[in-house]
Amino acid sequence: VQLQASGGGLVQAGGSLRLSCAASGRGFRNYGMGWFRQAPGKEREFVAGITRSGLSTYYADSVKGRFTISGDNAKKTVYLQMNNLKPGDTAVYYCAAGPFSASREMANYDYWGKGTLVTVSS
Repeated sequence: VQLQASGGGLVQAGGSLRLSCAASGRGFRNYGMGWFRQAPGKEREFVAGITRSGLSTYYADSVKGRFTISGDNAKKTVYLQMNNLKPGDTAVYYCAAGPFSASREMANYDYWGKGTLVTVSS
């Protein structure tokens, strides 16, 4: 599975962005998908995940209620809708796929896309 993230950019605090993660290759429906982010000088952290069935989603506490992850199996694409963005959300965002239903652990994800930068100005 190859992953390509896009949709990052510069936005003011309180604004919104939608990230996309397009997958290519076989077996997309066999993978749980996740979004992670890495801010300057910090470790990469879990943001949101969606099970391979697409029926369940889960979030880091810091984004719960503001971010929404969703998937479109026909398009092999996973989205991250980010609303009410804060300067603390500034980071490079990565999408990832793994052969499980759900996980918040980076080590469980086998495939990673190149990140897309989100910058939130105050």
